Parts: sequence; C-alpha cells; structure tokens
Amino acid sequence: MSTYDTAREQYAALGVDTEVALDRLSKIPVSIHCWQGDDVGGFESSDGELGSGLAVTGNYPGKARTPDELRQDLEKALSLIPGHHRLNLHAIYLESDTPVERDAIETRHFQGWIDWCKANKLGLDFNPSCFSHPKADDGFTLSSADDGIRQFWIDHCKASRAIANDMGEQLGSKAVTNIWVPDGYKDTPADRMAPRQRLKASLDEILSSPTPHNIDAVESKLFGIGSEAFVVGSHEFYMGYAMEKQIALCLDAGHFHPTEVISEKISSCLLYVPELLLHVSRGVRWDSDHVVTLNDELLAITREIVANKIEDRVHVGLDFFDASINRVAAWTIGVRNTLRGLLIGLLEPTDKLRAAELDGDYTTRLALQEEAKTFPIGAVWDEFCKRNDSPVGPAWLDEIGTYERDVLSNRS
Repeated sequence: MSTYDTAREQYAALGVDTEVALDRLSKIPVSIHCWQGDDVGGFESSDGELGSGLAVTGNYPGKARTPDELRQDLEKALSLIPGHHRLNLHAIYLESDTPVERDAIETRHFQGWIDWCKANKLGLDFNPSCFSHPKADDGFTLSSADDGIRQFWIDHCKASRAIANDMGEQLGSKAVTNIWVPDGYKDTPADRMAPRQRLKASLDEILSSPTPHNIDAVESKLFGIGSEAFVVGSHEFYMGYAMEKQIALCLDAGHFHPTEVISEKISSCLLYVPELLLHVSRGVRWDSDHVVTLNDELLAITREIVANKIEDRVHVGLDFFDASINRVAAWTIGVRNTLRGLLIGLLEPTDKLRAAELDGDYTTRLALQEEAKTFPIGAVWDEFCKRNDSPVGPAWLDEIGTYERDVLSNRS
C-alpha cells in the first residue's frame, strides 16, 4: 500500500474523500504575477525604475531583462508548480520596438503574451499601470486635479480594459482587470472629498463601455510611501463603489492595518459584491510584499474559499516581489504554498465541524480542528504533484540550482 493510499484511508475515517479534494484543487487556478521576475521593471524603457511609493529590495543576480527571458523564467517556474494556472500581466510589460505612451497601448503590444499563454494553456489577467511615470510624479492619477493628467490615466485604463477584453476573447477565459492607483497625500489633507469625487467620476468613465470578456476589479490600500496620511482609494471607497457597480473587489493582504486580515473580510464582502479578487501577499510590519509562506493567514484565506465552496467567485492571485532570493524560486515557493493551503482546507472535515457547531458542541469542533492538523496532508500533496508531473518535496530546488547555474548566472 502506498503512502497516499494509507493517507486516503485515514482521511476517509474522518469523513474526507481525498480524491474529491484533489479534483477540486486541480480546478482552482492561481494567477501568477509576472512582476516578481524582473522587480516590477517592465519593458517600457531600459531603466525600469520604480516610483509612486513602490520599492523592491535586493539585487540577486539573474533578473529577467527582456520579455523572452521573463517568459523563459515563468516556464521554468510553471514546470515546478502542479496544476493549471494563469498569468497576471501589467501594462508596463508591453512589447514594442518604439516607445508607446500608456494612453496609446493596443492589443498588438501584448500579442506575444497572448500567444505564449495560448501555447502554454494559461489564462491571462491584466492591470493598467498607474505608477512609475512622469504623470504620476505628484502622487495623483485618476483623482488628479489636473484635467489633462486625469484624462491621460482615464484613457490608459480604458485602453487596458479593451486589451483585457481581447485577451479574454482570444483565450476563451475572461481576464480579470484590476485597477489600483497610488493617489494620496503624505500629510493631512484639507479636502478629502474632492479627490474621491474625481476618482469616482474617472472610474465611471472608464467602466462606461461594455467588455463581455473582462471582469473589472478595484483595489484599495491603507497607506503608501508618500501617502501615509491619506489614500484616495480607501477600502470604504472601493467597497462602496464595487457594491454600487456590482464589480469585483480586490482585497490585498498587505493593504490593511497590520492586525487586520483579509480572510475575515471574504464572507462579508461576498454578501454584497458578485466576485472577489485576492492579492495574496505577506506583509511584514507594512505592505512589504514578502513571498507567501504557509502561515496562519494563508491557511485562513484558503480555508474560507474552499470551505464555503466559492472558488467560482474568488479569483486567487499572488502579489509579492522579492529580489533578495532567486526570483524563480520565489514564484515556486509562493504558488506551491498557496496550493498547499487550499489542499489543507479541502482536507478539513468541514461537514462534521459545521454539524458540531450547529449542535453547540464546541468541544468536538475544537478537537477535530486540532486533530486534522496532524493528518498526513504531505502524502496527499505529494500525490497531487505526481499526478501533475511536478517535483515531489524539495526536489524542485535541485532544478532551480541547475537553472541558476546554466541560465540565470549568464545574465549580466
């Protein structure tokens, strides 16, 4: 009898069918963020310098310098990650032989990515890039008091939605298009209302055209570097806006108070908005976007999704950037941990726990929750990896070492 067969029997005694869990896990895609591979540099220009309160720390060798290098690195990461997933792309990752302003981007500038996703059987998500640009230097984009600057960013977001709609149509899978802007003040503003009125008006214009192959999402933030005192797009602003427009709300794990968690928000938000986009990250003391680890909050997030069977309403995406370690390994660690978290939730005896809770039997609820923690999840995870031709255990790290020696070390 294999280790997996033994684990399957143990879970069956708990009322959990591991085959059902593996089948459900295989149908949950994770949207893998392209910007981990090149430190959010993009391909607009050679410098790729960040701004708008964003920062990436570390200078580990081997950063992708071209679209082909970034795709090569993504292919390596995907070969080490079980399951079928999506790519999350920012507008600054366009491909063009000549400079293209952001309000003039077109689908043709991203056709290489669309074709690559089609060849690799990946879905594709998209984001307008309202940061790291001269027209964002004063800290305002869609809420700018300057009509010209505001219209520039409106046109950029309109173009991004149109591109995402083409992506979704070509790939046969709707693209999630997420709007985040860094707008805010470093110190206490005299007027909080006017910037939010302008942001709402901008979003109304952006979303005015139908895009049947696109899912719109809006993302809040608590504070940023340079916007410590006031952020225009707060959680309350976007929660209200998503409810009014009945669009997806993005919850980023690093965009709230350090003691506030998005796992607690999922069930409440889904009572009022049709869908959620999650940016799964790990903030350490602030929105520092560390690589996702299998910590309590990740387990709480993933459990909420699978225990409530809301996989069809929650889009799981990652959002971290760490240049202090091998970038391909960072992707691999983060996605494998997210999938492990989902599997742990799927292997929980949810029906028994809820029955005990409804009966007021909190003793049984606590006992089963604790017993499940030491059940052989590792054997079931290894089986999932085997069935998906993905390395089992830490074997993937050997492949990373070979890839670093043969590929990454040759990049200047």
